[in-house]
Amino acid sequence: MADARTDILARIREALKVKAPRPHLRAEPGDPSPSKAGRPWLPDGGETREASLTILAEQLAKLKAVLLRVPDRAAAAKALADLAGAKGWKRVASHSDSLLEEVNAALPCEVWPVSRDFDKRRLEACDAGVTTCECLVAQLGSALVSSRSSGGRALSILPHAHVIVATADQVVPDLADALAKVRAGNGGEMPSMLSFITGPSRTGDIERILVLGAHGPKELHVILIG
Repeated sequence: MADARTDILARIREALKVKAPRPHLRAEPGDPSPSKAGRPWLPDGGETREASLTILAEQLAKLKAVLLRVPDRAAAAKALADLAGAKGWKRVASHSDSLLEEVNAALPCEVWPVSRDFDKRRLEACDAGVTTCECLVAQLGSALVSSRSSGGRALSILPHAHVIVATADQVVPDLADALAKVRAGNGGEMPSMLSFITGPSRTGDIERILVLGAHGPKELHVILIG
């Protein structure tokens, strides 16, 4: 055992002599610190805002999420109202946010504001949960929500459908930019809860049959302003 331990440690010491980049990171030109994550094997997130928006739309479509692009808040309110009417929603849950208050104003159904102390059964009985997000990640077609931006994880999970209202300036190319944006928007700190939402909830059985809505919302709608 002693000889084996000595041999293993010797190999480790030898390997440490060879400099290598940190996993998942690479340095930008002129930037001595690695700043981009996942580039070697994850999809490209786009080098420009328009490129990122195009990639985001493509990824959301692949994930069976619905993207609604609108020019302003008034159009977002109409889009949400039309969606609620078409789906026959009776009650929608939403957290406190100035953007959502404006967009929710046109809803033809009851809007239940979710506070810190909420009834889980009542929330689960809602037809949809409407939230904001920290950002939208073009690379994966994911929405990054937090305890600050989504009113708690339950609001994006318990209702049958989830609607995310976001603005075009919240679209970022990749994961590294997403985490940097969250940290910058929270005074250098991270919220107590972060969750990446990538399409509707889904699961697959042993026969490789995909089922949507197994562990959360069966529908995901993204209303993108701008």
